[in-house]
Amino acid sequence: MAVIAQESSAATTESNQPTGNVIPIIAVLLSGAFVAILSETILNVALNAIMADFGVASSTVQWLVTGYMLVIGTLVPISAYFMQRFTTRQLFIAAMSLFTLGTLISGFSPVFTILLVGRLTQAIGTAIMIPLLINIILTVIPVERRGAAMGMVGLVIMFAPAIGPTVSGLIVENFTWRWLFYFILPIALLSLLFGMRVLTNISETSKPKLDVLSFVLSTLGFGGIVYGFSAAGKGDATFADPVVFSTLLVGFVALGLFSWRQLRLETPLLDIRVFRYPMFLLGLVLVMLVMMTMFAMMLVMPIYMQGALLFSAVLTGLIMLPGGLLNGAMSPFMGRLFDKFGPRPLLIPGTIILAAIVFTYRYTVPGIPVWIVIIQQAILMIAVAMIMMPAQTNGLNQIPSKLYPHGTAIMNTLMQVSGAIGAALFISVMETGQQSYLSSNNIVNPTGEEMIAALTYGSQQSFSTGFYLALAAVVLALLVRRSKQAV
Repeated sequence: MAVIAQESSAATTESNQPTGNVIPIIAVLLSGAFVAILSETILNVALNAIMADFGVASSTVQWLVTGYMLVIGTLVPISAYFMQRFTTRQLFIAAMSLFTLGTLISGFSPVFTILLVGRLTQAIGTAIMIPLLINIILTVIPVERRGAAMGMVGLVIMFAPAIGPTVSGLIVENFTWRWLFYFILPIALLSLLFGMRVLTNISETSKPKLDVLSFVLSTLGFGGIVYGFSAAGKGDATFADPVVFSTLLVGFVALGLFSWRQLRLETPLLDIRVFRYPMFLLGLVLVMLVMMTMFAMMLVMPIYMQGALLFSAVLTGLIMLPGGLLNGAMSPFMGRLFDKFGPRPLLIPGTIILAAIVFTYRYTVPGIPVWIVIIQQAILMIAVAMIMMPAQTNGLNQIPSKLYPHGTAIMNTLMQVSGAIGAALFISVMETGQQSYLSSNNIVNPTGEEMIAALTYGSQQSFSTGFYLALAAVVLALLVRRSKQAV
């Protein structure tokens, strides 16, 4: 934060707002984003306990996770409208109030339906908070210092999910799952009260007209795609499943109509003209590829470690923890390097390291020492830190200030979509590989050793897919240049 402190007091917004010390504002937004992102992942470990408490099936309890992603996927696209229509202070107070209310409802929910309502209310607050944070940084931090500020965002975004499973496991093991919400509630409340005290308005507001048809098409499009891919990555569902297929079809058709309509509106809900800026487009695709590759490791590896490497759930969580912590710790440092040297010295070696380390996962076989897997995971997450924030920041730096809300909304929405696609893609590849192994070896009733061999083969197929995506990221990194802001 020291770099931000040195520069932000002299920073002026690009909407000719008064100068001032923006450190309290960014600190408030970061604290709100931290609890929001922490809440997104902290509940995963507690799903079994919730199933037992409320007597619901796994297909029902998964809505606590899927519903959260769905709300974010459908609301983030219209965050651009919110940021033009309402002030910074209004949006933050609304977002944190909704998140705090959702946390309170969830913690004291008497039945599962009320718990789900609380989770969806939390998600509405999160969907407003994350784009707001990035948009404010673009507005108040000068271009030459944005890398350091975005690095702090990277610290928050990666540190919260890194500690989430560990904190969740400790709480669930020693208390009830409700303490997950009791733990978050005072932090969210303090962030809300602190924001109400110190937060001032940053950007100018206008009175854009909300195009209802665009909102409906956006909801059907992004919501359908996120839900369709999320459903395809769970249980026995595949892309051939009638519900999954029809949901994805509706999603893609609605998204196409939404894009067509935006090009014809004088004041679009989401201005897709940001795609005219090549560095923004390159950065966006690069971020999506890395998100998908990272999901391959974050989803497939825990399954593989417990099912084939025969690591315990606790050991698996501990193996994943150092990489997440390193990623968060490295993000501010990478941001400062980006400010000094530009994107290429980080993106090119970062994507090469990513491709190399994903390739080594093909040789992660049963019997491998635990320390090697820990090192693999740590290097993987360092490579991700070298890519994510520099690519995102360099892309957003090129677009003109009037398109900041639209650029941040599109970037955050497609990151959510790519996460859902990555989850479905790599799980499907892994399961297809397993079935292929059993079929090719004429195994009908597999033994334990044969199941391990099948899972190993399927996981390696998934790692190979991640390697090909990482190679595509290397090619894109070679095309990136340091961007200059368009007028």
